[in-house]
Amino acid sequence: MKVSSQRIENSQVVLRVEAEPEEVEHSLEEAYRHLVKRIDVAGFRRGKAPRMMLERYLGKEALREEALEHLVPELLSRALEQEGIDAIAQPQIEIVESDPGVVFQATLPVRPTVELGNYREISVAPEPVEVAEEEVEKALEQIRYEHAPWQPAERPIQFGDLVTIDIKVTQSDNTVLERKDLQYQVLSEFPFPVPGFAERLEGVEKGQQKEFSISFPPDHERRELAGKEYLFTVTASEVKEKKLPELDDEFAKSLGQGFDDLESLRQRVASNLRAMAEERARKRLEETVVEALVERSKVEFPPILVEREIDLLVKEGEKSVEGHLRSRGRSEEELREELRPQATKRLIRSLVLGKVAEEEKIEVTAAEVDEEVEALAQGAGERGEELRRVFRSEEARQSLEDLLLTRKTVRRLVEIASAGETK
Repeated sequence: MKVSSQRIENSQVVLRVEAEPEEVEHSLEEAYRHLVKRIDVAGFRRGKAPRMMLERYLGKEALREEALEHLVPELLSRALEQEGIDAIAQPQIEIVESDPGVVFQATLPVRPTVELGNYREISVAPEPVEVAEEEVEKALEQIRYEHAPWQPAERPIQFGDLVTIDIKVTQSDNTVLERKDLQYQVLSEFPFPVPGFAERLEGVEKGQQKEFSISFPPDHERRELAGKEYLFTVTASEVKEKKLPELDDEFAKSLGQGFDDLESLRQRVASNLRAMAEERARKRLEETVVEALVERSKVEFPPILVEREIDLLVKEGEKSVEGHLRSRGRSEEELREELRPQATKRLIRSLVLGKVAEEEKIEVTAAEVDEEVEALAQGAGERGEELRRVFRSEEARQSLEDLLLTRKTVRRLVEIASAGETK
């Protein structure tokens, strides 16, 4: 066997393998022995036909194809070991010559290479966090609204009302949708059941029937309705509005969370808003640091890794509303192409952070994984025990370990970048 290798772009290696004549002959003989036991040749008992007769019966090419199916993987395995190549996925094989000699090329994806930028030069100042009084008041108003009871309103429908309606949707006298006593909150620009529906209800009085036509958008989830105009007949039987309570000490006490007065509620709200603002600021800081390092780094990887990342995004999307909406009306190929930039960015980020973890000798212990599992289980309430069972599997634990490693690595980068800013 003669072997030559050449590294090409995108972390790939091309192997050229030429079989020795005796290797080809040995493979042909092995193929003959396999086939002769399975093929009936006229005039011979099964397994007894000479090779020449079998070749004449099947055709020389069939015997050679059988031989190549075993010879190529065997030679490839030996060539990889000889050249010290660590392939990370199945190769693309091209048969260059098959008769009389055997020559093939194998294009193999190998491990990515990451050349880190100097992350110790990155310097980022944490942004100051402030909570404006207007934000606190807005949050208090939201709490006030959420705890207000619905009460009948003797007036035409306004945005924000909760109405009970009968709805009938027709086209050319054919009923395509009908609902009785449907409770519906009238919210501006609300897309259900179709954009523009809520706006048509404004001003309708209790007991009044109103007819109007609306076209369903081309990408509506009910494809039989998409892009078509329909006549809506709506009758309002009840109109309710929120009766807002006074924002005072009694209201604060009524929430049942240990508030003595309105001021203690206000302080809790301000504290929560600050905590959320700090969390958002922390995430923005982390993203800034990681992006700065990615821009400084050089990463090379085989295309197969992007395809795997797209596979993960598709799988994740199947479980989410956003992913469901994204995939609706698209072919698999179109969806994969749409996800390609996101997958590529995510892959590069992962490879860079993995290299940082290696450089900084960051590790995650089994105890840390156990601690995280317990924290997740505690937060899951009644589903806690189910969650613990899930994380007994090696795959789930490895996934969580990877997540924790990424988290620790990002925080280490932020620590370095923040220290550099203070120098």
